[in-house]
Amino acid sequence: MLKRIFRSPKRSFDSLSEQEILALAIGSEEDDARIYLAYADRLRADYPASAKVFEEMADVENTHRNSLITLYRQRFGERITLIRREHVEGFYERKPDWLRANLSLEKIRQEAEAMENQAYRFYIEAAGRVGDASTRQLLGDLALAEQGHEDITRMLGDRHTPEDVRKEEDLKSRRQFVLTYVQPGLAGLMDGSVSTLAPIFAAAFATQDTWQTFLVGLSASVGAGISMGFTEAAHDDGKISGRGSPVKRGLSCGVMTALGGLGHTLPYLIADFWTATTLAVIIAIFELWAIAFIQNRFMETPFLRAALQVVVGGGLVLGAGILIGNG
Repeated sequence: MLKRIFRSPKRSFDSLSEQEILALAIGSEEDDARIYLAYADRLRADYPASAKVFEEMADVENTHRNSLITLYRQRFGERITLIRREHVEGFYERKPDWLRANLSLEKIRQEAEAMENQAYRFYIEAAGRVGDASTRQLLGDLALAEQGHEDITRMLGDRHTPEDVRKEEDLKSRRQFVLTYVQPGLAGLMDGSVSTLAPIFAAAFATQDTWQTFLVGLSASVGAGISMGFTEAAHDDGKISGRGSPVKRGLSCGVMTALGGLGHTLPYLIADFWTATTLAVIIAIFELWAIAFIQNRFMETPFLRAALQVVVGGGLVLGAGILIGNG
């Protein structure tokens, strides 16, 4: 009774007939071809060479599909059984288009490699499940083809994206990542970490009340995050500057601003004033060094210069907050 109630709505792979296995393979090749064309469309404006690679990979998938359909017609007729990946238990899945829309170039390459590897495992498993010699031969051939797609991908890449073009595309992809996420996020982290030092430590030394200090820090961090996020999103739509989606930049800037302030705010949940303050100072120093590291890693600012600017600036703001609080 319980087994009937909790039965999975999906079919197990072992329960599929040879006709259903072929139909599933046809649908899978169709889906993968569409995905590769979607990648090509996604990349065409910024990375035309890589887009051409994915167009040709889609052609390869369509060739596989046509071979499968020819065999299906010979064995089972014109009406192809409707069965998709989502109908089969444990079958590899593909992300919908809206979850792939914002993938980076490198992530798209990794997704394509994973797709080919999953398709290879499917064909190996399927070939072992069928008895018809011609069907088994085709599935085995497709397994080898999918296994060899890494070589095909490399071959197409060498043709359409030689080393100099690939480096240029990688550089452009990295630059876009920096402009859309790193730069606004770093600006937010600097603002949240540095600008909130003065009000938080001023409140701490003025009241020596950890809970009141926490409330001041929380309100300053959240308020600054909201303000910085909206400012970043509103002042540039990214069309002319090429800095990317204003929503993404605004979220990156706003979240990092709030986190920058919350880092040295959270210690004031500790009741003991000096313990909380010591921990807050340690975290603030760590935040400043993290900012210097990010500047060096992504913005190519010399580390010592970045550290000097951030640590000295942060130290001055921290000192101002303590002096004001003690005054």
